[in-house]
Amino acid sequence: MDRRSLLTAATGAVGAVAASQVPAGAATPAHTGPGRPVTAFNVISDIQGDLRDLGVALEDMHRTNPRSSGLAVAGDITPRGYDAEYAEVSAELARHPHARTVAWAIGNHEFYVPKWRDPSTLAQDTWPNGTTEDSLFRSFHRFAGRNTVHAEHSFGGIPVLSLGTEKYMHYHDPKLWDEVWLSEAQFSWLEQRLAYWARRRRPVMVVTHHPLPNTVSGSHNRLYSRDYLQADRLLGILGRHRDVFLFCGHTHWDLALSDWYVRRVVPGTANLDGFSVVNTGAVQTGFTDDGKGGEVAVPGTFNQGLQVEVFHDRVVVRARDFAAGRWLKRITVPLSTWI
Repeated sequence: MDRRSLLTAATGAVGAVAASQVPAGAATPAHTGPGRPVTAFNVISDIQGDLRDLGVALEDMHRTNPRSSGLAVAGDITPRGYDAEYAEVSAELARHPHARTVAWAIGNHEFYVPKWRDPSTLAQDTWPNGTTEDSLFRSFHRFAGRNTVHAEHSFGGIPVLSLGTEKYMHYHDPKLWDEVWLSEAQFSWLEQRLAYWARRRRPVMVVTHHPLPNTVSGSHNRLYSRDYLQADRLLGILGRHRDVFLFCGHTHWDLALSDWYVRRVVPGTANLDGFSVVNTGAVQTGFTDDGKGGEVAVPGTFNQGLQVEVFHDRVVVRARDFAAGRWLKRITVPLSTWI
């Protein structure tokens, strides 16, 4: 499948934010600013069968955040979505210390079994090779321990909402493949949960695999321009809430890039501050802009993710190079209310 990213600034605005960003190479203390965090957790994405780097990431996260309240994984958990591949991820997790609560989001690679006649034989010309759409969702549900794609977890009292496609679109339209489709039930659930937590003055962490239009690194690239079939509706829901933080993967674009974090302002939502969008990097293979409208692999070892610290008045997001064991940068985002 072609790699895709998202739209340029033509259809919205990346808003200015009253936040302080620290560049790569700057010293990063254990906690930023006064007080101790309410909770601290980690976010990774795009494991795609790279279990060795997953182990390295888990060990590094435990060193920097040994009392992590949760781990969010923003999709592409497996390379293809076979049950045996999910079992390998579970076994690797069991070999390393990690947070007890894990929030899994589904990615496009969880739907690639139909490209294979068997685990050793690629057969894209005879897609779906007897694999049903329902079986792919059942495999994810068994692994994630739930019966829906969307879910809510609590990381130390902070809500974490996982979103994901409810159709693999090639089963429904031969012209489509990895595009994201959300049901009315999932949209309604998201609206209700965001409103619920807004009334309780809590920031909300939202985890999804694909980035939304006009947001983080790679979203200007033609490779990812049509990932969401209902992008405007999803943006309209998220855009109402200043203290929403959306974490997305899929592009594998390097966290060293300047637009790893943005504020996305959605016209018509009456929220002129926008909401936060953060690129998660990737565990398996990194990419960056090739300067020609495409992308190129980042040379050398690549293994990146995030550490998120929630304080009473702010959220600090730090980009981490797990392989090198060093911080890349951080952003401090003030909250609109004290929690």
